[in-house]
Amino acid sequence: MKKVIIGTVVLLALAGVGIWQFAGSAKTAPDVTFTSLTGQKITTQDLRGKVVLVKFWATSCVTCVAQMPDAIQNYKDLSPRGFETIAVAMQYDPANYVKNFADTRQLPFPVAIDSMGEIAKAFGDVKLTPTSFLIDKDGHIIKRYLGNYDKTAFLATVNKALG
Repeated sequence: MKKVIIGTVVLLALAGVGIWQFAGSAKTAPDVTFTSLTGQKITTQDLRGKVVLVKFWATSCVTCVAQMPDAIQNYKDLSPRGFETIAVAMQYDPANYVKNFADTRQLPFPVAIDSMGEIAKAFGDVKLTPTSFLIDKDGHIIKRYLGNYDKTAFLATVNKALG
């Protein structure tokens, strides 16, 4: 019984931290360089002027895989208005798995592999997937999402940030 209660508390705690907003002044996104599967180098500075979702994920993460169709649709719908998505595969994810996933799902946004774990570390030492950061046009992190999140609230926040 104790294990069940502790497990439930942990699950509820994780669900409770699904979305949180930075208090006070927004934190500036770290200066990092994403290297996409195609070799394109994108810095957080390059992304200024866009609303950006940096999504830490793994091919072995069931929730991450389940979220990808929505991520694809959001990108297709919102990118003409200045929305960008960068999918950052975790350090432990084999590069050939990531490339296969990106190719077979025809991911329309840049996919980067954090082979040294430096990007995850720069974003607060991300360990759990999916973890995503929504960054405004000025480079400030306005929301952090852990696990599943409310799609309607997410789109409302993105649309507000796009202006």
